[in-house]
Amino acid sequence: MDYINRETLIDQMTNQMQLLMDHYGLEDIGIYEEEGAGNDYYLGYTVRKDGKVFMLNMPYMKDEFGRLTLKNREWTIQSDDGELKGFHSLDEVFNKGLF
Repeated sequence: MDYINRETLIDQMTNQMQLLMDHYGLEDIGIYEEEGAGNDYYLGYTVRKDGKVFMLNMPYMKDEFGRLTLKNREWTIQSDDGELKGFHSLDEVFNKGLF
């Protein structure tokens, strides 16, 4: 497994935010981060569309140096209404998910 610095991942994601806003018609977008139990870490986006806020994230594993590696390539959608898993791309999230 290749581990990448958290900051590098966040920089790459930040560079995509305006493109994502324009492409998917988002009202707002930001970086989403959550530390899970043990070495679990979740990284993705917080987005607002049609006045609703959603957290979109993928699971990572953190090493002893704080670097991250992707556990699997599945996006999860979290909202006040619950959680949906198993999306393989952001296109799937926005076209087949809650949007």
